[in-house]
Amino acid sequence: MKNLTTAGAALLMTTSLAHAVGLDRSGQPVGIIFEEGNYAEFSFGYVMPEVTGDAIDLAPLGQPSGSIGDVADDYSQFSLGYKTDINDQWSFAIIVDEPYGANIDYPSDTPGLLQPTAAELNAIALTGLARYKLDENFSVHGGIRAQNVSADITLPSSATTVELEDSLAFGYTIGGAYERPDIALRVALTYISEIEHEFDATVGGVVESETKVTTPQAVNLDFQTGIAADTLVFGSVRWAEYSVVKVQPDPLPVSITDIEDGFTYTLGVGRRFSDVFSASLSATLDTEGEDDLVSPLAPTNGNYSIGLGGQYKVDDNITLSGGVRYIVVGDARPELDTPLGVDTAIAEMEDNTAIAVGFKIGFNF
Repeated sequence: MKNLTTAGAALLMTTSLAHAVGLDRSGQPVGIIFEEGNYAEFSFGYVMPEVTGDAIDLAPLGQPSGSIGDVADDYSQFSLGYKTDINDQWSFAIIVDEPYGANIDYPSDTPGLLQPTAAELNAIALTGLARYKLDENFSVHGGIRAQNVSADITLPSSATTVELEDSLAFGYTIGGAYERPDIALRVALTYISEIEHEFDATVGGVVESETKVTTPQAVNLDFQTGIAADTLVFGSVRWAEYSVVKVQPDPLPVSITDIEDGFTYTLGVGRRFSDVFSASLSATLDTEGEDDLVSPLAPTNGNYSIGLGGQYKVDDNITLSGGVRYIVVGDARPELDTPLGVDTAIAEMEDNTAIAVGFKIGFNF
């Protein structure tokens, strides 16, 4: 059922491409380590979100009501992977992905307290991953992860800019899997450690300091199993501890981020229609926070989506996979800590959507 597995993976590639839990982008997958033989792949995705709303009338605080144009910029996403077998028990993989990201920019005509507001976060990671087969059914995997992160943020109302220069830091990944090849069953559990970065931070273009920021630990549970001839059920559960992500460079009195922990759930079914073509359908849910008051830098609250994926086997060595996903973005109310000392909603972001497309090319050799 290799074709079905690949088609499912192509669809999952587009699952985390728009407004997932916290700052998630790639979902930090390790599935390449389970590919057969020597294998390499390249994936690319493009996300087109639309997040609009209305400013709430807060005249005493200097904000009139009015519409807010699209604040979420389109963005692209890529990943690379290479896997090889060392012997019958040991295999090794290298994975390059973009684990986190943010692209928020409020239009210049945004009313009052929300202008200017912008956030751009870029991250890239390199993971060296090894797998050891204990027997036909059980295996363990783990490795080292190098991660580079940078960010530029413009805070609302004060027009203060925060620049976090590139920081390279290291963490690890560890996990295990159970497989039944005769029914295409695989259950894999993977832990991704938190990573502490030390940034050279600049606030307002003047105040410089060293700022520590921790990226979250996470747990991924991935599963698949055959349920009938040429039919596969697949899915995943991801938990990420975003509450540890605090950004507070000098002289800011509080963190400029406040992100809740969250889960992402995916369930799908794949079907092989011929020796060369397979397709799959899946649904994904990103959990909402405890309330809909959010930072203007992340003006959404959960989402749900449906996606369609397909895979075409060009020949014995090359496969092409792709997918499209339609995302319904959760409503949210950006808030501001006002002079009254309370969190006050200053806008309502409602009825928003996103579309994500992606493709992957895989090589067996």
